[in-house]
Amino acid sequence: MRALITGMDGFIGSHLADFLLEKGFSVYGTFHRGQKNTPKAARAIKCDVSKKGSVANIIKRIRPDYVFHMAAQSFVVPSWLDPETTMRANVIGTLNILEALKDTDTKVAVACSSAEYGLTHKNELPIKEENALRPSSPYAVSKVGTDMVSYVYYNAYGMKLFRIRFFNIIGTRKRMDACSDFARGIAEVEKGKKKYLEVGNLDGVRDFTDVRDAVKAVWMITKKGKYGDVYNVCSGRGHKMRDVLDILLSMSNRKIEVKQSDKRMRKIDDPIFIGDNSKLRGLGWKPEMPMEKTLQDLVDYWRNEIK
Repeated sequence: MRALITGMDGFIGSHLADFLLEKGFSVYGTFHRGQKNTPKAARAIKCDVSKKGSVANIIKRIRPDYVFHMAAQSFVVPSWLDPETTMRANVIGTLNILEALKDTDTKVAVACSSAEYGLTHKNELPIKEENALRPSSPYAVSKVGTDMVSYVYYNAYGMKLFRIRFFNIIGTRKRMDACSDFARGIAEVEKGKKKYLEVGNLDGVRDFTDVRDAVKAVWMITKKGKYGDVYNVCSGRGHKMRDVLDILLSMSNRKIEVKQSDKRMRKIDDPIFIGDNSKLRGLGWKPEMPMEKTLQDLVDYWRNEIK
């Protein structure tokens, strides 16, 4: 079986490649810039998914049985600085993938985001797939576009397509994320690279899932999910950011000074964000990785990365 992962060098994409290789797949993947996270056994192809011809040629050549569309501009802050690039990468990139696959029998999993739910009211928690979409950033708007264009192509062409709304997925190889930034900062202080750890808002409550559990969820959805449907990938549990930071700090033998910085605050930040994973659990999936194990692996990863 052949699998194509767009954005294979990314955080979730690289872990998904590892998972599929273990299952015996021939794994192909696109990358836009670097290949640091690309598994050696996978076949990497340079591609900008916003270029229609490039995408079509790759799919025609590989003829994949599965496509996991993970390529995206996946960060909130850069989407404020350059919303046009975010829209082009995420919406047009998805459109190009679907255009190239619309007449095939390929199973397609499209990475969407919990950011689509945006400004959620307390009486709507935990967040179900049926919740209203109220995006609060250009990135979130681009993911609504990704989600909806996928739904349109499923309806129009009967594609074997799944929409996957990832909540906060954490783990090794991730960058520009609060948990990863905490762990990296701790490693930098331990190695004498910085004098203190700089953080943003610590009052928010987030739903975290280990990336190893997340890729198992993706696989479960492609095997047992309903075509055209949307699935939350989340733990269903809320963690206060201050508590996450305290756990990470307890993993260091150094007394680390913490300073809060306004420049690390988001323009709009939802105070509580917890998902409902009952639909995914109905397929037989459940999160298995303890939060403490995830955070320990994360801080150890950055200790190895920081020279």
